[in-house]
Amino acid sequence: MSFKSFTDYLLLEKKYSQLTVNAYQKDIESFSVFVKSEYQTIAINKVNYSQIRSWIVLMVEDGLSNRSINRKISALNTYYKFLSKIGDIENNPLSNHKALKTNRKVQVPFSETEIINVLDKIIDEDDFESIRNKLIIELFYSTGIRRIELVNLKLSSVDIENSTLKVLGKRNKERLVPLLSSVQETMRKYLIIRKRIERIMDVNSLFLTKKGSKIYETLVYRIINNYFSKASSKVKRSPHILRHSFATHLLNQGADINAVKELLGHSSLAATQIYTHNSIAELKKVHIKSHPRSKK
Repeated sequence: MSFKSFTDYLLLEKKYSQLTVNAYQKDIESFSVFVKSEYQTIAINKVNYSQIRSWIVLMVEDGLSNRSINRKISALNTYYKFLSKIGDIENNPLSNHKALKTNRKVQVPFSETEIINVLDKIIDEDDFESIRNKLIIELFYSTGIRRIELVNLKLSSVDIENSTLKVLGKRNKERLVPLLSSVQETMRKYLIIRKRIERIMDVNSLFLTKKGSKIYETLVYRIINNYFSKASSKVKRSPHILRHSFATHLLNQGADINAVKELLGHSSLAATQIYTHNSIAELKKVHIKSHPRSKK
């Protein structure tokens, strides 16, 4: 069985992104090098759990975080599940493996004030980059869109007349998200000023650089980080924190968690529930402040 069969399976059947597939391939190749070095075994479909455990111990000794180790083992486990599925192995050596314990990172959202302050400072609406950046921030905060989803938006994704945006999410699942009237207004301004770019190299992409090429993920990260570094003292200032803020603020205002799940494009409710931490914290404040039995 060629390794390409596995990567094709991830891309075509599991609908994983090329970025994810590349990461899986790198992790599995890393294990293959270890097995060859330590046990003179080239075929990793012949190893046992004890040998995999030795790799885990080595990674711990090398200082890798439990989260990183779990990710690598997850990639390897996916590979063994595939080999089992096609009948190349009888037993998955990782079938009884338990992931290493990790401390869940608490994502601190931006406050509503911080977001408003950033948007209010983008006033040069005759400048391409200013209006584009404002629209990017508004979309992150009003739709909860992921960074890669925003990068891959097409002109055809936008339906201003019906106030919707078509988003292509993980595993190529499409979802429609509503556009607020304020975002529609910014979108109209951006589409007008977008036409002023002399040479557009990617005519179908919604978001472009000032040189006319498709926008890219690192640029989007820099845009968010630059704007919010001037308005927030939070350590992490990224597109994901804006997505986190979107979900947290909706839940704080009483939005149904299932509706938030659909807006975020989560496949399971468990993925959405991580955002309830801040919502509960907000409820506690209201409860303590408002309940008659609370100490004044």
